Amino acid sequence: MTSKTDEALGYEQARDELIEVVRRLEAGGTTLEESLALWERGEELAKVCRRWLDGARARLDAALAEEKKAADDNDGSE
Repeated sequence: MTSKTDEALGYEQARDELIEVVRRLEAGGTTLEESLALWERGEELAKVCRRWLDGARARLDAALAEEKKAADDNDGSE
């Protein structure tokens, strides 16, 4: 479950931290416990990023639907 702190992260902040987590995991040299903690943090950050992207997609879809409706309304009334 993501924390309140994670919910306050912006997309870019979460993405940048996720990149750092992946870099650290790929570099190796961490204990099993540290690796598991990093992996769990990465999963949380990926969820934050996914929520931001899903929200952005929904806003774009709504704007495009509104634009299409306005265009269709204008085409039918002329």
